[in-house]
Amino acid sequence: MTEQEKQPTEDMIAEEMVTEETQPEQVETAEESAENAEANEETDALEEAILRVQELEQQLVEAAQKEQESLLRARAEMENVRRRAEQDVEKAHKFALEKFAKEILNTIDNLERALTTPANKEDECVKGLFDGVELTLKDLLATVARFGIEPVGVVGETFNPDLHQAISMQPTEGFETNQITVVLQKGYLLNSRVIRPAMVMVAA
Repeated sequence: MTEQEKQPTEDMIAEEMVTEETQPEQVETAEESAENAEANEETDALEEAILRVQELEQQLVEAAQKEQESLLRARAEMENVRRRAEQDVEKAHKFALEKFAKEILNTIDNLERALTTPANKEDECVKGLFDGVELTLKDLLATVARFGIEPVGVVGETFNPDLHQAISMQPTEGFETNQITVVLQKGYLLNSRVIRPAMVMVAA
């Protein structure tokens, strides 16, 4: 066999050797690709699971915050209701007598008018009558005072529109402007609330 005929054969053998050496590498590369793809899938699934857990944790935190806010609002509302109820009860206790107090003021007015009636107080009968009326008035005022009823409107006081009702204003000697000069009818308070303003005349 000539050198030229041998040469192709050697070349073919070399190519076969190269092919045999290359095939295992290609097989290994395919396996690695499959493993890498599987690993990527597992990584993606893990990341998705982690994101889902984080999302659920965030939802749990938000739900806990909403629950806490609802609880605080409910407590605040209960406290407001309790406080309003206490105030209503307190007002009911303080001003339950308001209607009765307004009615009894007429009796007090009549007793005071009786004491200002012109009469001969030197007469023993008349004097005894006046003394009885005076004691009755004094006792009645003491009784209503124990229940929070007190008179307002005194000559010389400064006029207060919250407590007094001015009938007229005129210059009066011996009084400063806005001082009460005459009390036509006493006013009364019930636990510091005006149930009847005093009718007065005021210095201008």
